[in-house]
Amino acid sequence: MERIQRGEKIEATDWMPEEYRKLLLKLIHMHGVSEIMGAFPEKEWVPKAPTLKRKLAIMAKVQDEVGHGQLLLRVAEDLAAPLGKTREDLIEDLIEGRVKFHNVFHMESPTWADAGVIGWLVDGAAIVNQAALLSTSYGPYARVLKRICAEESFHMQHGENIILALAGGTQMQRQMLQEAVNRWWESLLFFFGPVEVTPAARRMLDYKIRTKTNEELRQQFLNKYVPRIRSLGLTIPDRDLSYDEKEGRWNFTPPDWEKFGEIVKRNRGPKSVERIGLRRFAHEEQRWVREAMVRSRELQSV
Repeated sequence: MERIQRGEKIEATDWMPEEYRKLLLKLIHMHGVSEIMGAFPEKEWVPKAPTLKRKLAIMAKVQDEVGHGQLLLRVAEDLAAPLGKTREDLIEDLIEGRVKFHNVFHMESPTWADAGVIGWLVDGAAIVNQAALLSTSYGPYARVLKRICAEESFHMQHGENIILALAGGTQMQRQMLQEAVNRWWESLLFFFGPVEVTPAARRMLDYKIRTKTNEELRQQFLNKYVPRIRSLGLTIPDRDLSYDEKEGRWNFTPPDWEKFGEIVKRNRGPKSVERIGLRRFAHEEQRWVREAMVRSRELQSV
C-alpha cells in the first residue's frame, strides 16, 4: 500500500494480496471480453456498409476491437495463472455466462446510424472510462491501455464522421440518426455503472486500481457529449436532463437499473444469445488452430 500511495506501479511478477489480484482480474477480464463482444454490433455492418470506403473503415475498427480483447486477455492471463486459470478458461467463462460484458454490446444495431452512434458515443464513453484507468496502480494494465486509448480515439473520430454525414444529410437520414440516439441513450447512462459506490468499487479505489467513481465518469461523459449532441440539432431523449450550476453536475432520468442489470447478469438482451452463440461457434471451430500452435511450440522446445 505504501508503494501504491507513492504512485509506483505493481508488476505481474510482484507479490500482491489475493484480494488485489482478484479485483484486477475481475475488471480486466470483463474489459477484455467486452472488447471482443463489442466487435459484434459493428461486424453486422461490414457487409452492409453504404460505400467501399465505409466498409474498409468499419472492418478495420472491428479488427482493432478484437485485438484489444487479445491484449487485455494476455494481461488477465498473467493474473489468472496463480489462481489456476488459463486463457482458454477466460474465454470459456464468457461462453458459459460466468463473466459479464458491457450492457451496450447486448443491444441491437438495426441501422447504419447505430454504427455511427456506437463509434461516436459508445466508444466516447469507453475513452472516458479507460483514460481514467491510465493511472491505475497495475503497470501491465496501464501500458496496454495507453495503446488502446490511442486507437479508441480513432474509432471515436470514425463514428463522428458517420454522424456528421448523416446529420448533414436528408431528412430521412437525420431521422434515422435521431432514432439511433434515442435507442442508445439509456444504455449509455447505464454503461458507467451504479451511482452508489459498492464495497468492491471502494476497494478498487483504495488500491488505486480505479481512480474515479462511476458517477464522476458519467458526469464527465455528459459534460463532453451533451453540448456536442445538441450542436447537431439532435434531441436527447430525457426531459429531465439539466445542468445544476450550483452543484456543478447534470441531473438526469436514471436508467432502468433492474432491466439492464438483468441483461448483463443473465445475458437477456436483444442480441445476447445470438452473439454469445457466434462467439461459441468461432471458439470451437478454431480450436484446432490453437491446439496446432501449442503442439508446434512443444515440438520446437524438444
